[in-house]
Amino acid sequence: MGTSTRDRRDAFGEYDALWRARIEPGHDRVLEALFDEIEATTLTGMRLPNSEHESRRWRIAEIAPDFRLEDVWALPACGGAQDFGTLLEVMAALDPAHGESAPTRMLFSIRYRLGCWFGWDDATRARAIPDAADTTLAARLPADLRNTVTNPNRSSYGFRPLYRNDVEWAAELSNRTVHTVMHLAWVDKGQGFHQGQMAVYVKPRGKLGPAYLALIAPFRHGVVYPALLREIERAWHHRTRTDTK
Repeated sequence: MGTSTRDRRDAFGEYDALWRARIEPGHDRVLEALFDEIEATTLTGMRLPNSEHESRRWRIAEIAPDFRLEDVWALPACGGAQDFGTLLEVMAALDPAHGESAPTRMLFSIRYRLGCWFGWDDATRARAIPDAADTTLAARLPADLRNTVTNPNRSSYGFRPLYRNDVEWAAELSNRTVHTVMHLAWVDKGQGFHQGQMAVYVKPRGKLGPAYLALIAPFRHGVVYPALLREIERAWHHRTRTDTK
């Protein structure tokens, strides 16, 4: 279901004055660089149709059936069946908020400032999953997926791991705007060839959640994810070259 312009205006009305006073002056200075990067990074973007992900029986579908599949991306990471652990290590080492992409760093900086000012990211507050009683998807895990992550701590970008098996890994992030799941998969392409795939599931909160997701969608698709893919590609090539020496 889409979000109207009026809904977005109503949801963000209370933040308008703060945006204009503290964010907008510096924001305009990076817009030209931001859209230059959009043009460059879309060349490496590998967004997939949701059906590509939904055609396979991933365990996340039984754990989060009430979440919406927002994005699916093929990752520039390929290898054998045994290399899924390497992909997870590469992903764990990434820090998009401090990566090489200046526009991405700016977007994360703006988001973190807003989150700090309005208390969106208060990790001490347990928020119920929208339209549910549980505060975490860990409560829904079947017995065979419980205690399967060796490091349950939050990543540098806020996600808390939920489970891992031979071909899947999932983590969640909950704040005032949305409850999100990042799902990483090691997709069997045949003849011993596997490729990484990332899917993002969301469940927005209140009026603010849908409006926020609609607002940031062009930046996520045009800047953040493609820049992340470039970092993954560089890290993967470096890691695999090192491993073969």
